[in-house]
Amino acid sequence: MEPTRRQVLSAILASGALAACSGQTTSSSPAAATTAAGAPPSSAPAAATTSATASASASATTQPTSTTGAEALPSTRGWIARRGEVQPSIKARATALVEAVGRWTDGGGDLASARARATAAGFAPGLADLLAPLLGPEPAAVVQVRDAQYGGILTSSASVLVVVDQWRAATSGHVTAGGLTVDVRLVAATPRWRVVDALPATPGAVSGSITRAATAALADPRLHLPYSARSDVTAGRIHDSVLAMLTALAREHVVDVSVLRSGHPLHVFGTSRTSDHIRGQAVDVWALDAQPLVVPDNHALATRGMAFAVAHGAYNVGGPVQLSGRQYFSDRTHQDHIHLGFNH
Repeated sequence: MEPTRRQVLSAILASGALAACSGQTTSSSPAAATTAAGAPPSSAPAAATTSATASASASATTQPTSTTGAEALPSTRGWIARRGEVQPSIKARATALVEAVGRWTDGGGDLASARARATAAGFAPGLADLLAPLLGPEPAAVVQVRDAQYGGILTSSASVLVVVDQWRAATSGHVTAGGLTVDVRLVAATPRWRVVDALPATPGAVSGSITRAATAALADPRLHLPYSARSDVTAGRIHDSVLAMLTALAREHVVDVSVLRSGHPLHVFGTSRTSDHIRGQAVDVWALDAQPLVVPDNHALATRGMAFAVAHGAYNVGGPVQLSGRQYFSDRTHQDHIHLGFNH
């Protein structure tokens, strides 16, 4: 069954460390949070600079290293809706909560300060409690929403998967980079939708042994995995069918993943059916060749990605375009990404 807010918060507090929940890691020279193309940084290895999305080191097992001198926190900006978004005001509310809690100055990474920021942004203060993985003792932090994708949207409720990168500056001036995917739940209200829950991803511990497909995916500079998705792979939670397809797709395109397993709703939104994501048998991709698939001009790219997945064994493929064939579907939820699902 889906975790309650109390269960999520208890697990977070029991862990006592951001690294266990969000894959926090160290970057001695953090990449700029946005590029000339306006895309957030990738968690792929630094060799991926040929992509329009800048890269930042993101191995969940990297240990902090010492540096000399102060480092500057990267410049970031608030989430901006793209052309083709379905009810972008809903995503704006979801991302505003994560941005308010995860960004601070003057030592505001404590829970009381986070509650105050949430309240000032128009949210219930208790929602900050659920985002404890984004808090810490550092004097300052900034966040950049990499992508905001629907986990589901119905008439009166929605799930927005907020994929966020975060940089923190220690008192010494050392900057660490990390990130988290948060399933933000909202309900319809007037004058705007209301956030009622926030479920941070919990990928699990690093596995002592992963498959060759997992190793190849982690090493591929053209396959951009956000922190929570990367942790899913290092934990051995993703089927080889998904990983092999992704590395094959990365030979044709630069691939920006939004979510693999953790951070996705347990059930297909609005139903009692367990999502293929939870089984480690699905992936959502929000951009190909640094082109967001929600933008109507990029739907031809989405079509190519969908067809590619089916040719590589996917049985359940959704996206912004309805293609011919029993494997394909399209709906409001999948206007902003392609869902590539496997049954093995």
